[in-house]
Amino acid sequence: MAQKTAKKISLKPLGNRVVAKRTEDEETSKGGIIIPDSAKQKQETAIVVALGTGDKTKEGKEIPIPVAIGDTILMDKYAGQEVTVDDEDYIIVKADDIIAIIVQ
Repeated sequence: MAQKTAKKISLKPLGNRVVAKRTEDEETSKGGIIIPDSAKQKQETAIVVALGTGDKTKEGKEIPIPVAIGDTILMDKYAGQEVTVDDEDYIIVKADDIIAIIVQ
């Protein structure tokens, strides 16, 4: 299976890993109070921007990654490795750490 990327980024995930971009938080609370960045919790939702090649079984059969580029995903709270490439922040997560695809 070939490597898939949506936007030209200089980051190619390996194996069963996915590169995603976190979705933006709301800047104010329901009461109109502005929340500083240091007090915000990181979002567990992100948009997939690149896919690895997937995993293989012991017999050599390919196991595809169950998400596609452009999917909005929900991931484990402490999953992944945060990286900054070309002044953009991304998170690299294992496919196993993706909990669900958010259908809109």
